[in-house]
Amino acid sequence: MIQAKVAEILKSDQFLQEYHVQGWVRSFRSNRFIALNDGSTLKNLQCVIDFENTNEDIIKRINVGAAISVKGTLKESQGSQQREEIEVSEIEILGDANPEEVKLTILSPKKHSMEKLREQAHLRVRTNTFGAVMRVRSRLSFAVHKYFQDRNFYYVNTPIITGSDAEGAGEMFKVTAMDLKNPPKNEDGSINYKEDFFGKETNLTVSGQLEAETFALGLGQVYTFGPTFRAENSNTSRHLAEFWMIEPEVAFCDLDGNMDLAEDFIKYVLKYIIENCKEDLEFLAERQENEDKLKPKADRSDMNLLEKLNFVLENNFKRVSYTEAIEILKNSKPNKKKKFNYIIEEWGADLQSEHERYLVEKHFKCPVILFDYPANIKAFYMRLNEDGKTVRAMDILFPGIGEIVGGSQREERLDVLKEKMAELDIPEEELWWYLDTRKFGTCVHSGFGLGFERLVQFTTGMGNIRDVIPFPRTPQNAEF
Repeated sequence: MIQAKVAEILKSDQFLQEYHVQGWVRSFRSNRFIALNDGSTLKNLQCVIDFENTNEDIIKRINVGAAISVKGTLKESQGSQQREEIEVSEIEILGDANPEEVKLTILSPKKHSMEKLREQAHLRVRTNTFGAVMRVRSRLSFAVHKYFQDRNFYYVNTPIITGSDAEGAGEMFKVTAMDLKNPPKNEDGSINYKEDFFGKETNLTVSGQLEAETFALGLGQVYTFGPTFRAENSNTSRHLAEFWMIEPEVAFCDLDGNMDLAEDFIKYVLKYIIENCKEDLEFLAERQENEDKLKPKADRSDMNLLEKLNFVLENNFKRVSYTEAIEILKNSKPNKKKKFNYIIEEWGADLQSEHERYLVEKHFKCPVILFDYPANIKAFYMRLNEDGKTVRAMDILFPGIGEIVGGSQREERLDVLKEKMAELDIPEEELWWYLDTRKFGTCVHSGFGLGFERLVQFTTGMGNIRDVIPFPRTPQNAEF
């Protein structure tokens, strides 16, 4: 007898082979047919019991959600819905489930909102939709590591607790061991962080980039892939307080090389998913199409999920300067007719998702990489161009989602970096170690950041970013 997963049995041609399989009941009909699922695949395995010779007490306990162990023989199915089935010789109830309690999510997920499902984390992943999403997420995570490892990048675990604010945004979660009811104070009444655990003010990181740069300038090419945090009080479908970031950093690499790397990386991981998650993607594509039918025609997607993925794979990413993009947007019909929510009037505007999507979906009809942004809307560490007003930044724009990657060539010149920090009131003593990297063999180097959940969202077609992470952390919500 072979112990196997449902996915393995469904692919097997070893009819008359005896199998042992364990999983959860998805449905039980006619006191005879069990649909069994163990999470290894979207599809269920039909298990057929001889109810006349099965203990009546056992039959009563075969409810939706119950965990069971089945032993039996693989046979060709007599029904038209499946190719194979297990003829059960032995069945054991491993864990009972009250059907009244589990039907909320497992029996009738369509009747309940995604918000309600998020409150049922222990059952949510048993639904077809979330099972598919989380399997794709797992495979994507593996593909990220495989891409970089196969190209001799080194994986670096950058700090989760940090004393620096990489983005300069200030929206960070504070970390302290102090008694918040009675913190130590300075003479002027301010909190004395020298008395805290780390002897200074610390936060949860928003990015591992600055620390990754230090490693790239010794190991050559590295990447981080870890949790990051942002205390932005936003309840939109695009924001999370805790999310995962992929951040490669490469020495001796300019902006052109950075754009090449980002495009190659994205195409690799999407190709990997198409090849290894076909069943789940087809299900998610059908789900998205059905969801689209309920929307007003103007809000429906021009491409289904699989078409979007292939759209990225089959097209070279168009490289366009920010200046050229602004001219295109200024002269576009939606801008002239005031259809954009944010009208583009002059150079220097910070582009919104509606502008980015217009460039990708309407104007160029391919993924777009914008580069050379105005310095005053980008971070201090980006390399200043010779014009003195733009920086060597780049953003990659995708259909349906807008920006998915942000990166730059880093400012390697110590004097310029110091000037930019002074302009933004960033104290040199806070980033002395970062400045030191520009004193000991500085060189051209570049990197980018890709929010993993944004990538999973694009790959699965889910409308809300909270539905592509196992345990979403959002304002007023830190359950589980």
